[in-house]
Amino acid sequence: MTGVNKVILVGNLGKDPEIMTYENGLKRASFSVATNESYKDKDGKWVDQTEWHNVVLWRLLAEKNLIKGDSVYIEGKIKTRSWDDKDGNKHYITEIIGDKVIRLTKRDQQGGYQPGVAPPPEISEFEPAIGEGPTDDLPF
Repeated sequence: MTGVNKVILVGNLGKDPEIMTYENGLKRASFSVATNESYKDKDGKWVDQTEWHNVVLWRLLAEKNLIKGDSVYIEGKIKTRSWDDKDGNKHYITEIIGDKVIRLTKRDQQGGYQPGVAPPPEISEFEPAIGEGPTDDLPF
């Protein structure tokens, strides 16, 4: 049986994206997104819980004009990778590899925010060219 690896996040950027451009021109943006959840504890008091997610965008999506504080909708998949540091210690990181991004925050012409103004829907998706991107075989 084949599984499904699909993530949808709606949250706020915790920092400006770090953009890397590789020698071949490929761009990579990485940043953190905070999502919030509220629930009642055993005493009936409301508790707010924030979860931080590492997000990576590639190619054209890495060029989106996102900044710290932006509210975003992100679709993608979870990917965990590991590496060994110079002392031989193994490290792990879990990231959301985004393949669709919608900025939900509308900015004015000077780049400032317009509170309470809903933006027009802007959907950006990346469709890899043949021979590029993931080689996952989908069952459908």
